[in-house]
Amino acid sequence: MAEVDKSTSRRGFLRQVATLAGAMPVGSRTFGVAGAAIVAAAPASVAQAADAAPTAAPFTGYAFLGPVEATFVEALVNVMCPADDYTPNGVDCGLANYIDRQLAGAFGQGEGRYMRGPWKQGKPQLGYQLPLTPAQFFAAGLAAAAQACKQKYGKPFDQLTPAEANAFLEDIQSGKYNDPRVPIASWFNDLVYPLFVQACFADPMYGGNNNKVFWKLVGYPGLPATHTLDMVRFRGKPYPGAKDPKSIVDFS
Repeated sequence: MAEVDKSTSRRGFLRQVATLAGAMPVGSRTFGVAGAAIVAAAPASVAQAADAAPTAAPFTGYAFLGPVEATFVEALVNVMCPADDYTPNGVDCGLANYIDRQLAGAFGQGEGRYMRGPWKQGKPQLGYQLPLTPAQFFAAGLAAAAQACKQKYGKPFDQLTPAEANAFLEDIQSGKYNDPRVPIASWFNDLVYPLFVQACFADPMYGGNNNKVFWKLVGYPGLPATHTLDMVRFRGKPYPGAKDPKSIVDFS
């Protein structure tokens, strides 16, 4: 659902990532959770990911999402990351698990965030300016989005066809839905989508990127990518270490 690409399918997003990976500067915010910049993303790395047969992420229960919220989020990540020749669907990749853990943890509870008024209207480029923690904002935005979906299609989000669901998310992203209680476009663009990207490329120990499937897809070798010399030598080329990426858990 990237704003820089009219195509909002997960395939389009990941292909864009694979194309740009070789030119990503070190410390790019797009891959901030995953670590340093991706070394290379050649077709061979995509083939390696396709050859793999990743299994579903282990489900240990949700800490933040209730049944209604979980149903919506699982449908959401499956629309944004449908199963294909490259990866399983979003749920099996662990994306819903990652989002739930972040919302239940320090990030979701607003740790380190200034939460005192006055709450003045801020500039759009400063992000959302609300007296809500990320978890509260997520819950409020989800409820507003669910209501908008019901009014538009007459059925819950999880019952939409893939085409309907994708169109609905595009409309949310572009600001076509308004709610007096919460800015739905900001909810998606400033909170949901960043969490989705992080879920794809974060270290698997945080719940997403099951079996390092997205790292393999774009040719990211994990922690060894901190070797600056290798990043220079293999830029634009398949990096041997990407065949078996290493996460934090592998070094603990």
